[in-house]
Amino acid sequence: MTTADTTPPLRIGLLGTGPWARNTQAPALAAHPGVELSGVWGRRAEAADALATAHGTRAYTGEEGIDALLEASDAVAFALPPDVQAPLAVRAAEAGCHLLMDKPVATTVAGARAVAEAAEKASVASVVFCTLRFAPETSAWIAEQAAVDGWFTARAQWLGSLYAAGSDSEYADSPWRRDKGGLWDVGPHALSVLIPVLGDVEHLTAAAGPADTTHLILRHTSGASSTVTLGLSAPPGAAGVEIELRGERGTASIPGWAGAETAFRGAVDALAEAVRTGVPHPCDARFGLHLTELLAAAEEQAG
Repeated sequence: MTTADTTPPLRIGLLGTGPWARNTQAPALAAHPGVELSGVWGRRAEAADALATAHGTRAYTGEEGIDALLEASDAVAFALPPDVQAPLAVRAAEAGCHLLMDKPVATTVAGARAVAEAAEKASVASVVFCTLRFAPETSAWIAEQAAVDGWFTARAQWLGSLYAAGSDSEYADSPWRRDKGGLWDVGPHALSVLIPVLGDVEHLTAAAGPADTTHLILRHTSGASSTVTLGLSAPPGAAGVEIELRGERGTASIPGWAGAETAFRGAVDALAEAVRTGVPHPCDARFGLHLTELLAAAEEQAG
């Protein structure tokens, strides 16, 4: 006979009602056995009502709705533009809520630093959702490669066709993503893989390519170097994700992964573990700040 688990579910509120919230976060939170989706907040009442109703929870809207959702939650997940997310994350931390943030935390160093400092001051757990660090297939691969010495160089390419002619993706309607491009949208994913394997970035060179494409050359603390190509405007036939390592033991290429919802469930598990143990996750708000620092430096160089 086994003893039933009496651990209460982690009450997580969701801020945001856009495509990312509808397609990934709300379904993952509502289906997670260790989570109670404590509510959905949106700027538009009808969108909040629709998403909350679809997942059997309560809708919140307006400024007073934010405070009410924070009061009803142990943690909050964000599906908002980064520079809307950052000040609300500070507000949530100050209210004692743990943070499950999307990448990038903010598009300014000051904004990301405010979040990291607020989380630290309030002693709340935080996780920044970089997909490849939480998808089971890729997170296992990263851990395996990080345990191997002798990497010499790496090549990462993340090219989307979000803004290619004929694209009908609903994510293309995001103003911040169109403004900041692939560097800020998919750059965190590539960096979140390279840094734990090759070490921190000690030197960075950036140059602009066609459309929103950005090229990076990185030197890491291990002595290895890497190149990174990022963009959201590639022709559909040229789009794809590749990350390859080369070193003393040969080459290693990152595997495919099941999808964003499965990865997001992994991020929820990571937050719950950080809440339970008090041990910060490697992809916490402090790491999110560091990613923002690197991306801001690259943006300045690339012009």
